Amino acid sequence: MSGLNAELHAHLQTGITSTCRAWALERKDGTIMGFTDHDGPLTFDGISFRADTGLSALAIQQSTGLSVDNTEALGALSDVSISEEDIEAGRYDGAEIRAWLVNWQDVRQRHLQFRGTIGELRRSGGAFEAELRGLTEALNRPLGRVYQKPCSAVLGDEACRFDVDTLGYSKELTAVEIMERRAFRFAEFGGFDTGWFQHGRLKVISGAALGLSGLLKRDYIDGSKRVIELWHPLRADVRIEDLLRLESGCDKRAETCRLKFQNFYNFQGFPDIPGDDWSITDPSRSSGLDGGSRR
Repeated sequence: MSGLNAELHAHLQTGITSTCRAWALERKDGTIMGFTDHDGPLTFDGISFRADTGLSALAIQQSTGLSVDNTEALGALSDVSISEEDIEAGRYDGAEIRAWLVNWQDVRQRHLQFRGTIGELRRSGGAFEAELRGLTEALNRPLGRVYQKPCSAVLGDEACRFDVDTLGYSKELTAVEIMERRAFRFAEFGGFDTGWFQHGRLKVISGAALGLSGLLKRDYIDGSKRVIELWHPLRADVRIEDLLRLESGCDKRAETCRLKFQNFYNFQGFPDIPGDDWSITDPSRSSGLDGGSRR
């Protein structure tokens, strides 16, 4: 193992070892959890590794080339560690995982064996099985610029650079009715045109579904109520007393970027790119073949 701690290496060379494995899991919401297959708790790097969680891992497959490293973690579901509700809500999707080989008698003797993220999660019978994807998994993602008429940026990201907290582009409120975690009815509120939030996002900022969000499919008026409908139901229960945040939507058109957000300088699309009809058009029969406009 490259970069192996010298003291740990000497310990392994003795043939009589006191090693175990430890895992640190960091969710996207900042929650950090530690697990170990030792029969007692461990502490290092400011993380407490619990021994009573039942988490274990299969052998790590690694290579020196660019192939994807992978392994799997198995564990029991419990309210004090990993709960089925949190898995269902997607709180562990994409969480970062680090795994060490540790001398439990002296935790300074340790070696980081694996670093990556959680991929597919499967759960049944009070237990879960998680696919762990190594850092080289990113090599499977397509890269490069997409040339298309609509904007390729996500509203508020580094390419878009629009501040979604700008006054007039979001609203925090509670719903008066929630249907199947997907449709939310609000007392009619002014200051926002109908459809203003369509293609935007709804975020839960209090309650059991704190931190979850969904993309908006529709924003319309139904009688005296403003209705917000999501493309997919939220993955945890939302109550009418929970505070919600509505963020305005962008349909990726150049006109919307220019007029609604005044952000055309950062528009990431190509509104004047020729379409398919133009690219397969027959050559012009005009006598003036000077490279000018066909019109």
